[in-house]
Amino acid sequence: MVDVDLSQLPFTLLDNEGRDHIRRGIDLAYFDRDEIILETGQIGEFVFLIHKGEVAEIDPTLPSSTARIGHYTAGDLFGAISILNGKSRYRFKAEQECLCYLLPKALFQQLCRHYPDFSNFFRQSLTHKARLLTEKRAEGGVTMAGFMLAKVGECMREPLLMAATTDIASAVKQLNASHADSLLVEAQDTLGMVTKTDLLNALVLEGSAVTSPVDEIAHFNLVTVAPDQYLFEVLVLMTRHKVARVVVMEHSVLKGVVELTDVLSYFSSRSYVVSLQVEQATNLEALSAASQRTPELVKALMAQGVKLRFAMDLLAALNGRIISKAWEFTIDERYHEQSCMMVMGSEGRGEQILKTDQDNGLILADDTPWPDLTSHMQILTDTLIQLGYPPCPGNIMVSNPEWVATVSQWKGHIAKWARERDGDSLMKLAIMLDAHAVAGNPSLLESVRDELFERCSSDELLLSYFARTALRFSTPLTLFGSLKKPQHGIDIKKGGIFPIVHGVRTMALERRIKATSTFDRLDALAADGRLDRRFAEDLGEALALFSELRLKQQLSALETSSETKEANPQNGSRANRVVVQNLSSLERDLLREAMHIVKDFKQRLSHRYHLEYS
Repeated sequence: MVDVDLSQLPFTLLDNEGRDHIRRGIDLAYFDRDEIILETGQIGEFVFLIHKGEVAEIDPTLPSSTARIGHYTAGDLFGAISILNGKSRYRFKAEQECLCYLLPKALFQQLCRHYPDFSNFFRQSLTHKARLLTEKRAEGGVTMAGFMLAKVGECMREPLLMAATTDIASAVKQLNASHADSLLVEAQDTLGMVTKTDLLNALVLEGSAVTSPVDEIAHFNLVTVAPDQYLFEVLVLMTRHKVARVVVMEHSVLKGVVELTDVLSYFSSRSYVVSLQVEQATNLEALSAASQRTPELVKALMAQGVKLRFAMDLLAALNGRIISKAWEFTIDERYHEQSCMMVMGSEGRGEQILKTDQDNGLILADDTPWPDLTSHMQILTDTLIQLGYPPCPGNIMVSNPEWVATVSQWKGHIAKWARERDGDSLMKLAIMLDAHAVAGNPSLLESVRDELFERCSSDELLLSYFARTALRFSTPLTLFGSLKKPQHGIDIKKGGIFPIVHGVRTMALERRIKATSTFDRLDALAADGRLDRRFAEDLGEALALFSELRLKQQLSALETSSETKEANPQNGSRANRVVVQNLSSLERDLLREAMHIVKDFKQRLSHRYHLEYS
């Protein structure tokens, strides 16, 4: 029996008996440097598991400069797809002396028949493989099951429903008897909510009589969810809408109530009280203390295997609330309805995990008098710096008058950028496409963005210029050969994240999709029929993988900076570079597959927007 390490995927999908079959059935083979292990078109006879050495995967149909499409090292396997497809599509060549375990075709096929999960591993899309990786990382505490599978129905309370004519005295007695903190009021087929705080304020501060009906103090703008929604989504909704309770409805039928305290108790981790601390902050010092805990929250989410898209949603909601409260603390209330603060870039798309540079602007209603506007915007920028949002190197901030304008002025800027189509103009159009309102009157931003879609969505020449930027950086597939140079690595932002984000942004502009999140844009493009659903899902998983690998680098840089006192470690190329040989075998496999998806996507963009002729 051969002693081989089978503790990694896909071998963990087998039981002990299956792994013993492998140990009894495999052999060990030596391959010399530059020896062809598996040739293009050759019938697959073995699955190869590398014990020592390096193997290149080569597409002979491509020019020599781009022919290498994969790189495998110790712990990696190849050849399974050749058996499943009947013959090898690519050439596998030893780049140095190699020792490989050989798993015979008959044994591999037998394992596939007896272990469906093992078989499916080799047939699955990037989406399914990424899910396996996430499950593998979840350790202890609130795991995948707790975070991603917990549903609203598991955490909701029985609703306490009263008629609109019920008096306050009766409502208080009923609340005390049921140990509830809120009740629902039914008035003319509409549900409202009354909390203990509402009742106390009505009696003490507003002087309401105990005989007054409860519908006079009820709130009727309720946030509703369905029983089968993820509990994690509810936490995001509560943070975004600034509420502590949501009502559970199923097909217009009342099912229950979920309270913030229930959600936080369910997740049972101190990290998740950050959202509560943000809401309870009554001054900048308290808000700053809560804001500084977001890296702790990020680390907890990642350690517990939370799907990155869910983590992005929560962090985007939290950052939005932090910035919104900073606005409330620094800007006089009389200007709130006449202005809109917007965030842009990754913050606008809701794809910023750790705080990076500020990227914001201000829209004013036409003819709004604001004599101290410049000084107020400088105070706001300084406040955000205090909260941990560094200044933007490109000066895209509300303290820069160029990014403060009235609705009419912004529409004029958009018309000018669309007409000129130079690099700076296209960049500014992209920035505005990602803009998201976080404070003030969001209808002002909607009006400006409507103008942007009206001006640009049907302009084929502009779309072609706009899309071309997605091809600016090469797809780093050939850099997999740089494993011998660990100081180098792949720029995951340029090679992976940017082409997806900007390509999807271009398609969203053409289809007038108003969502700003790349994930939401992908969903909308699939629903619109513009993208195949399977390909849209794979693009989303590729983006999530790139973002997660980049996040790991940022967290590592953050820990290093705390020791070296380096400022803003998230900036710079170091946080964007991923050294491939430091990844696990599955991560390398996923990364290579994700890069192929990016390459495919860029080819589709080139064809759709006629970039091959530009």
